Order: sequence, then structure tokens, then C-alpha cells
Amino acid sequence: MPSLFRFLTVVAVIAGLGYGAIFALANFVHPKSREMTVTIPPDKFLKK
Repeated sequence: MPSLFRFLTVVAVIAGLGYGAIFALANFVHPKSREMTVTIPPDKFLKK
């Protein structure tokens, strides 16, 4: 049984680190907003 508890502890720690990383990315990283222009050739509008 001790090996099962050790395994579950390691899995819980890894899951906690993953959750912490996602939380940090969601709250502390702010993307830069910018305007975007895409030119579409006129032949893309024509149906053949």
C-alpha cells in the first residue's frame, strides 16, 4: 500500500503543478491587441 500512496502523491503534485501553470498563464500573461487586415483575392468569391 505505501507504493500506492506514493504514486497518488506524485500524480497529485504533477496535477497541481499543471493547474498552477495554467492558472498563471491565464492570469498573468496579457496578449497584445492589434488591428489585422487580410487581403482576399477577388477570384476567391467566384463559385465555379
